[in-house]
Amino acid sequence: MPLTLLLCLLLIIVLAFISYSSFNKKHILGFDAKEQKVNVVVLDTQIVEIPNTQPGEENQEYWIYVQKQPMGPKREFKVGIHYFHALSPGDKGVLTYCGDKFQHFAKTINRD
Repeated sequence: MPLTLLLCLLLIIVLAFISYSSFNKKHILGFDAKEQKVNVVVLDTQIVEIPNTQPGEENQEYWIYVQKQPMGPKREFKVGIHYFHALSPGDKGVLTYCGDKFQHFAKTINRD
């Protein structure tokens, strides 16, 4: 194989790795992510027990599962207890998040 072909292949591999790393940090891990607002529907809520907690520590986590309307990807967010109890499956509203961090949920009221 010619040396220039190997160098081009190596350059493409390095660029692909850098692009993937940047995408992963921003969109999956939430580093330097912008605040976003989307219309969603709550699919489910769940309480997850945390094993081996010390006295005085929270022994549960609260999660909501949402889907972007009308046919978007499904996402999950860890929320506080107040949001957890205020939301039910089927609720629709505007979800504000930053990367993978939940910020706020504003319910929309149906005026049927």
